[in-house]
Amino acid sequence: MLKKLTFCVLMITAGAATAEEWNLRDTDIPLTEPQASALTSGRTLTFLDDGQSKYSVGGAYSYTYADDGGTAFGRFTIKKDGRVCIDFTNGRQRCDLYVKSGGLLVMITERGDRFPVRLHLEVRP
Repeated sequence: MLKKLTFCVLMITAGAATAEEWNLRDTDIPLTEPQASALTSGRTLTFLDDGQSKYSVGGAYSYTYADDGGTAFGRFTIKKDGRVCIDFTNGRQRCDLYVKSGGLLVMITERGDRFPVRLHLEVRP
């Protein structure tokens, strides 16, 4: 029987991004490149508004909006400093930084917007 448990705590260390570059809070600990890769590779992250970022193993990316179900597509890469950068098919680009913040996982955009992530862990008996 599979159980989904909310998984809010990641054991992480500080990444290369500085607080000045991302307007980080004192409690924010950026994910490193390997941690960001492990977080995103082949996973779907659900945000508090039920929007979902899907990171496919081959680098494909999609974001499905919670309000209307529309989807944006692109490709993602993980940078050496842990940033997750997306090239959207519409020509736009964006980099995000995932941080551990007070026991939560939070995605921070380059503009400084903060989006808490709900993580689910499937446990097999």
